[in-house]
Amino acid sequence: MRSLIRRRAMADLPHDPAPSKWGYRYQRLMLTPGVRAALRIGLPVLLISISAGAWFAKPDNRAMLDQKIAQTIRGFQERPQFMVQTMAVTGGDAAIQAAVTDLLPKTFPLSSFDLDLIALRAEIEALDAVRSASVRVGPGGDLQVDVTPRDPVALWRDGPVLRLIDAEGVQSGTVMSRVDRPGLPLIAGDGAEKHIAEALDLYARAGPLRDRVRGLVRMGERRWDIVLDRDQRILLPSAGAVAAFDRVIALDLAQDMLERDVTIVDMRNAERPTLRMNEDAAAALRRVTTTTPNGAGN
Repeated sequence: MRSLIRRRAMADLPHDPAPSKWGYRYQRLMLTPGVRAALRIGLPVLLISISAGAWFAKPDNRAMLDQKIAQTIRGFQERPQFMVQTMAVTGGDAAIQAAVTDLLPKTFPLSSFDLDLIALRAEIEALDAVRSASVRVGPGGDLQVDVTPRDPVALWRDGPVLRLIDAEGVQSGTVMSRVDRPGLPLIAGDGAEKHIAEALDLYARAGPLRDRVRGLVRMGERRWDIVLDRDQRILLPSAGAVAAFDRVIALDLAQDMLERDVTIVDMRNAERPTLRMNEDAAAALRRVTTTTPNGAGN
């Protein structure tokens, strides 16, 4: 009876809206931004990761996915707008174009994604006869190669080989004989190709002697000798070679020095040029100087 009265008394009391201790803690926890983000984002990501991990754990699934990706990429790369149908090489002579063609792909059509244009350009520019090259795929699906060849300005005799070199001293090919390029000056000697500019300057200043110049020889990698026909040679100094050569030309114009029996004009000492005569002229001069007038001395 007493318990019934007590329950009735408690039922008549007003309801307390405050949450319980654990309910309060749960509500506070759910109001925390980190917890809410973990439940809204982290939990789905975790479930997806577990599912994906379980799927990728099977080798057959991974192989199938790799194949699908490769097929998709290949299908994109082999679209008609990306296919190269032909090639064209312009610039240079037939030999240069043939050498360049040998470096290009032989089978067409092919995808432009299969072409390494930078590597192709590097291989083409590595050819001795090529100064620069442009490689691109045109809008019509043509592989276009524009070649700028090296312009040889001299022949360099490197041992038994005649090399074509340009104004920078870079080899651009070889020839079998000088008659293959008669219009180019001939240089020789160790280090001659490194001083091609000075050699060309000397050759340009030859003027009236140009038709007689057979070549320029680098001596000791420090100075030039100019070789003329009739076995004549002009020895130039290591410094001021052009001025010394101009002086020789002036002396020849004034006194026909090189028309005489002279084999060597030594200009290495600018203060005292030296002439050396050939053997016959030297012997004749010795006979003249040792013979007295009117047969005196007999």
